[in-house]
Amino acid sequence: MCELCLSGAHRTGAPHSTTRRSLLKAGAGLAFSGGLLAAGAAAAQPAPAPAAIGGDEALQRLLAGNARYVANAPNERDLSAGRVARTISQHPFASIVSCADSRVAPELAFDQGPGDLFVVRVAGNFVNEDGLASLEYGAAVLQSPLILVLGHTRCGAVSSTIDVVRNGTQLPGHIPSLIEAIRPAVIAAQKENASDLLDAATKANVRLNVERLRTATPILSQRVAEKKLTVAGGLYELATGKVTLL
Repeated sequence: MCELCLSGAHRTGAPHSTTRRSLLKAGAGLAFSGGLLAAGAAAAQPAPAPAAIGGDEALQRLLAGNARYVANAPNERDLSAGRVARTISQHPFASIVSCADSRVAPELAFDQGPGDLFVVRVAGNFVNEDGLASLEYGAAVLQSPLILVLGHTRCGAVSSTIDVVRNGTQLPGHIPSLIEAIRPAVIAAQKENASDLLDAATKANVRLNVERLRTATPILSQRVAEKKLTVAGGLYELATGKVTLL
């Protein structure tokens, strides 16, 4: 027996319009609840994998985003959109090796949203064993077709390495481990007799790490050979925000 038939209004002969209003309210409530349930179910679905793109296209997408950033005309986006779906899966189209410098933020510099970039950050933007493992994961598991090594102007880690190489300066704690990783780039730049050693060493550091990633066995070198992975280098200009490929 229906609930309305048991209501006091029905037993006391309440007007038919009252009963109809009750039905309409009940129907609206059910429709609203159903809409919420449907929306929640849709939000919980995994983010669909984007159409596969190659490394060159991924690089162009980064450069287009950087152009928007430099022009101070970023894409407007709702950062909460897709948040629930991203708890289930991620599909970054590029991996970035970035300096830990607080003035360099890859997602901002390339005008990308959550889930777009797989970022490894360390002072001096070099690749050690941990960073290499992370990038292998990005390439082999997440299927990212591009790795970009991103250096930047006026890098403190490179500048400190130059000071150590030139003057034998002793640095505290574990900082010398950073110096040893960047030292080969400073030595290479010195051999060039560059007028601006900091600029030359910063660029050499990017190029050396690009080459290390391209030849890193067993995963990255194989994916490069199979043309499933592109490795590139770039320099971020702190004053303008522009990224130039090296």
